[in-house]
Amino acid sequence: MNLFKNNMNKSFVTLAALIGGMAFLGVPAQAQTPTTPFALKNGDRVVFYGDSITDQRMYTLLTEQYIVTRFPNLNVRFVHSGWGGDRVTGGGGGQIDLRLDRDVTAYKPSVVTVMLGMNDASYRAFDAGIFNTYADGYKHLVEKVKKDNPGVRLTLIQPSPYDDVTRLEGFPGGYNAVLLRYASFVGQLASEQGAGVADLNNPVVAMLKKAQAADPTNAAKIIADRVHPGWGGQLIMAECLLKAWNAPALVSSVSVDAASGKAQAQNAKVSKVQAKDGLLSWSALEGSLPFPLGSPDPNNAAPYNLAVASSDFVEALDKEMLTVTNLAAPRYTLKIDGKSTGEFTKEQLAAGVNLATLNTPMLQQALLVGKLTQLRSNVHNSRWREYQVPQASDTQAAQFLPNLLKNLDAADEPLTKAQRDAAKPRAHLFSLEPK
Repeated sequence: MNLFKNNMNKSFVTLAALIGGMAFLGVPAQAQTPTTPFALKNGDRVVFYGDSITDQRMYTLLTEQYIVTRFPNLNVRFVHSGWGGDRVTGGGGGQIDLRLDRDVTAYKPSVVTVMLGMNDASYRAFDAGIFNTYADGYKHLVEKVKKDNPGVRLTLIQPSPYDDVTRLEGFPGGYNAVLLRYASFVGQLASEQGAGVADLNNPVVAMLKKAQAADPTNAAKIIADRVHPGWGGQLIMAECLLKAWNAPALVSSVSVDAASGKAQAQNAKVSKVQAKDGLLSWSALEGSLPFPLGSPDPNNAAPYNLAVASSDFVEALDKEMLTVTNLAAPRYTLKIDGKSTGEFTKEQLAAGVNLATLNTPMLQQALLVGKLTQLRSNVHNSRWREYQVPQASDTQAAQFLPNLLKNLDAADEPLTKAQRDAAKPRAHLFSLEPK
């Protein structure tokens, strides 16, 4: 699975057209500083735990990428510990206590997310006995994680939806209604245990309903098998988790007055504002990188773009605002580091342009972070799923396995360093040239 391909430009053009200009124009460049600080802290170690939907390493990788690019100076480590088919009792990777010991506690986490329920409810109408097994097992899971990891901060994720929106329900009421009853229990348990809670069901269903109204054919492809979302659905799931963690919308905000040459900025530093022969230029060093909105899989871009256009992702999490007022000419070409980024009217620039939706050098840098995020995760996943678990009971492997695992663990450090170095923002030269 390749997180980011090279041919992104077409995806950005298509996505912008679907959104209908919303992402390009946005609102005036004003910061949206959250009243509650972001949930993750410097030095945190996050373990994502769950079943096959977590095992896909899509919403988890997108969450990791957002955090690394939005908080480039925050030292947070990530472990992806989903296993297909899992329930609160465990599954193919072992019984629950083994899974928690090996795949959670071994990493000494300070933050753990848990998403289970899709398999637990057994794809049938609500059954009290099945539900009680889930409730008892989930309580045991939470108690064990807290006991074995003192001070751990838990986020319990309410199960993502079974798609009863784009296709007929399999039985009266549908399977997602059953999952919502399980989700209600998860919310209650989180409250009782002092844990955070993230709703990955209702917002995704709302997105599916909008997508269904706009394009039924591609809406059905967002969760093609009704269980495992593709990249578009997983992006909205990542958004839900990030919102639960009080993630900020703002990448940066730069406002330049062309008449006075004065600039204001939030999460950015602006210098060298110059106006000459109708051309306006300045240098800006932003504090964060934008989140790439092009489809990670260009071969399936249409359902991804539809999911984004049917959501509030741009407004909620990806605002890199540029506002330029008091321009004289009717239209301008925006260049960054000498390369054309787009053409805008002076009215569009005065209202605010969201650079996060454009193919900028900042976005290309964020795409590199995405590739390194995928690579780092792939190495760890291979270590875990190809060597650690399958070779654990092989007596012949015992002689070489510890050193192999040690070497694979050692590879994480340079990959993490490369990921974090790539996420450090760089200064860029901006210019507006009249048409």
